[in-house]
Amino acid sequence: MNWLAHLRLAPRAPLLRLGNLCGDFVAGVELAALHPDLRRGIAQHRAVDAFVDAHPIVRRSRARLDPPFRRFAGVLVDVFHDHFLARDWDRLGDGSALATFAATVHGDLRAHLELLPPRLQRAVAWMESEQWLVGYAGLAGIDAVLRRMAQRLRRETPLGDGAAQLQAHYGALDGDFAAFWPELVAFARELVAR
Repeated sequence: MNWLAHLRLAPRAPLLRLGNLCGDFVAGVELAALHPDLRRGIAQHRAVDAFVDAHPIVRRSRARLDPPFRRFAGVLVDVFHDHFLARDWDRLGDGSALATFAATVHGDLRAHLELLPPRLQRAVAWMESEQWLVGYAGLAGIDAVLRRMAQRLRRETPLGDGAAQLQAHYGALDGDFAAFWPELVAFARELVAR
C-alpha cells in the first residue's frame, strides 16, 4: 500500500501512525536509534506490505497492467489503491473528512519532526504544501505522484505515464480494490491487536 493506506490502517497514536509512514523512509537509518513507537509502526508497515505483496487479488491487479508497466506494477497498484481509498474516503476513511485526516497527519509530522528519519523530515514540507494525501483522490493527483516518483529515478522509466494504466483498467482495478480492502483492514486490525 502507499502512504494514505498505511496511515489509515495505522493506530491513531501519533508516533505509531507516523512509524507506519516511516517504513518507506528508513533506508540507511539505524532503526535502533528511532523512538520505540516509530519502530513498532515500521514493523506494522512491513507486515502490511508483506500481506499486500502476497495477496492473490493484488497479484491479479498487477497482472492487469500492460507489459511495459509490469516492472513497476507493485508501485503502481499501491498508488492506485490510495486513489480508490481517497476517492471513497467518506465510506472507507476514519470518520473524518480526508482533508481533516491529512491536516492531523501534517500536524503530527510537524510536532514530531525531530524524531523522524532524515528523508521523511525533508519530505514533510512538500507533502503538506502540495497536498499529497488529499491529491490521491483525483486522477491529476495520481499523475503528479507518479511523475514525481519517475523524476527521482536515475534511469528513464514508464512510471511517469502510469496514470494512463489506471484509466485504462479503472473498472477492473476498482473491483479488485473493493474485494481486497476489507481483507486488508481485517489483517491490519489483527496486527495492531497483537
